[in-house]
Amino acid sequence: MSEALAQRPTPADDHATEVFLGHRELLFSVVYNMLGSVSDTEDVLQETWLAWARHSSKPVRDEIDNPRAYLVRIAVNQALTRQATISRRRETYVGPWLPEPLMTQTPDAHDHAQAAGAADAAESAERNESVSMALLVVLETLTPLERAVFVLREVFGYSHAEIAEILGRSTSAIRQLAHRAREHVQARRPRYQADPEVRQQVTERFLAAALGGDLAGLMSLLAPDVTLWTDGGGKAPSAMRPVLGRDKVARTLHGYAGNSRQPQLDIHYRHVNGDPSAVVFSGHSPYAVMIVDVNRDTGQVTDVYLVTNPDKLQGVRLDKGEAADGAPGRTPTARGAGPAQGRRATADPGAAG
Repeated sequence: MSEALAQRPTPADDHATEVFLGHRELLFSVVYNMLGSVSDTEDVLQETWLAWARHSSKPVRDEIDNPRAYLVRIAVNQALTRQATISRRRETYVGPWLPEPLMTQTPDAHDHAQAAGAADAAESAERNESVSMALLVVLETLTPLERAVFVLREVFGYSHAEIAEILGRSTSAIRQLAHRAREHVQARRPRYQADPEVRQQVTERFLAAALGGDLAGLMSLLAPDVTLWTDGGGKAPSAMRPVLGRDKVARTLHGYAGNSRQPQLDIHYRHVNGDPSAVVFSGHSPYAVMIVDVNRDTGQVTDVYLVTNPDKLQGVRLDKGEAADGAPGRTPTARGAGPAQGRRATADPGAAG
């Protein structure tokens, strides 16, 4: 009896859970932009939740005046610590590394989900360029500290002084880091991206040509300096380095399509990292995620991001009630069940199941 009473959640526990869940979407977005990995982001949020729960169990005199600032500071610094583990993992990674695809909702679907109160933190994360595959690839070329400053400043609008407090640096040092990161990103990020409707149309034509063996049609859609990024992680077919140039990219994709071992594939058009994308399934299992960047002026494909590593496709699922060979879907599947309410702090209450 006494043991059961000891484990019963208190009003303080409920309040701590409520506060954390109220900021979880922001924390997810910040950390994912810093790491480019959904699984690592969930681990960081778990550590953040545990730190928050431990502090919330302290006496009232230790109450935090600004929970949002406190949680962001914990999450950002946990993410920076996590970067060391990720860097070691990259040293043995086979082939190019791409960010883990994040299934996001179309604007209409997102608005409907918000009205229903059913959007998961991962799905309702920022749906603009802040999580686009193209920008995340560019952010990979920054140092971890530069990336943290860029994300906080350029994506989420924190002031230099606020970032200095989060990272424990001087404001002048943060200002220099922000300037350097911004110049680096501006020199490398796509500047003339086509609107989403055009990208959707080009994506569909591109896949029809690639999977249909239409080499001439494929060549006409590719920009002369197109780059193909493939991430199989040594567990799925992929090129060992980025493929450069229209001819090489077309022939590489033509070779993939002509592979006799290729299973029967079903294509569903979704939004991934905020962009119109193609999600390819083999039966009920995800086979690949493909995102293309399109030049606004020419309508040609400038970059192709193809993720086939099964470890990075675990959050990709068919929509509820959608057959494996059904019509192309446009609304992403929820990543997991809702938050676990009313339990004493042992795990992140908003983590996907």
